[in-house]
Amino acid sequence: MVKFSFNYLGKSFNIEAKECRSFLSQGTGLMFRKKSKPLLFLFNKKNRNSIHSFFCSDFIIVWFDGNTLIDIKYVKPWKINIKPIKRFDKFLEIPETDINFKKLKLLIIK
Repeated sequence: MVKFSFNYLGKSFNIEAKECRSFLSQGTGLMFRKKSKPLLFLFNKKNRNSIHSFFCSDFIIVWFDGNTLIDIKYVKPWKINIKPIKRFDKFLEIPETDINFKKLKLLIIK
């Protein structure tokens, strides 16, 4: 577990997340998980790959370039081709069971 912090719309978020570095952990993400800690995906190179939300509950994804937040989205199940506006080197998946989910969802859906 790692502590990960960021600011969004003037609010601070301190999240304890599980690192996903391996191909397997990055390939499965939140799929098939009813309860999960937030997942932090780390990449060696910047990319703009898309993700999907098959077999997932609602979650929030936050993309970063270094420590700079570049995009954030509320994601519902069964969506395809979810990607940020710019290239990234890490992203955070925050499941609906996490305490930070509700706070972020309120900020995103305004």
